[in-house]
Amino acid sequence: MAWKRNVLVVANVTATSDELLDALLAKAGSDRAAFTLVVPATSVGGGRAAAREKLDQAVERFRAAGLEIEGTVGDSDPIVAVTEAWDPKLYDEIMISTLPSAMSKWLQTDLPHRVEKITGAPVTHVFSSPPKRPLETVHARPAQKRGVMAPLSVLGWGGGGGGLR
Repeated sequence: MAWKRNVLVVANVTATSDELLDALLAKAGSDRAAFTLVVPATSVGGGRAAAREKLDQAVERFRAAGLEIEGTVGDSDPIVAVTEAWDPKLYDEIMISTLPSAMSKWLQTDLPHRVEKITGAPVTHVFSSPPKRPLETVHARPAQKRGVMAPLSVLGWGGGGGGLR
């Protein structure tokens, strides 16, 4: 049986990002690797139900790309989520995916460095783009045919009624 690198991955908003997928594929390509994704159930992001939905989407996407991955929903505090999941007998390293620095609450609290100090594990930090919202299309109402003077009706002398008399 060949040795396999086991990586604990922590992500929330960026769990389904292209950047995280690319980083996992690169890690799996250089070594045989298995991944465990932890998605903290933040109250701002919709709690455990939203975290479970994000986790399921990410795991499905990563498996479709050929990765060996499992997942779990973690505590709302990402530090607690990591310390509850981290076991040096099970994992070789940790990968943390965050939004870019100006947008990331995790980076404002220096999460990657704090996790590295707490666990003593090597930590890889992946910057991921925020998810893109699907575009909504709104159909314009058809113009009403009211005659040439219709725009002047608001003045009261365009023939539309309204206005001063």
